[in-house]
Amino acid sequence: MVSIEVTDKPFDPWKEVADYEARNSVDGEHGATTVFVGTMRDFNEGDAVEALELEHYEGMTEEHLSKMADSLMAQYDLLDVMLVHRIGKMHPGEPIVLVAIWTAHRAESFKACSTLVEDLKSKAPFWKKEYLKGGKIRWVEHNTIGPGNFADESQEVGNNG
Repeated sequence: MVSIEVTDKPFDPWKEVADYEARNSVDGEHGATTVFVGTMRDFNEGDAVEALELEHYEGMTEEHLSKMADSLMAQYDLLDVMLVHRIGKMHPGEPIVLVAIWTAHRAESFKACSTLVEDLKSKAPFWKKEYLKGGKIRWVEHNTIGPGNFADESQEVGNNG
């Protein structure tokens, strides 16, 4: 099962995982769960960052994220994938992204989680605006280059620095 959510509301990643498991009867066939939580940091490119605003194209982003997750379901022997991604304005320490992967065995779980996180950073259609200390505002100009497996590396979308 694949669950994708793009939200402008703050979320508690550990509650999200627990609620998902309660709703979806994650049971004995699930031998491994890998969880990645990405939080907003207070610096980037040598500058202090006070806030971050993430923008996206509604519909296009969710479709892209679903294709990424479906690709991983086919590539690895995954039982469940959950992805929660924030949009809107957030501050240092707030969770931005949650990726949770459930599999029978740990190797597939680690590989799939890593691949999905790299694809999010390098290919997902999100645009970042940083609010720097001192009042300056800047757009993050480029994606983080990663070894993601979803699409051709030359097809970058969004600004995911």
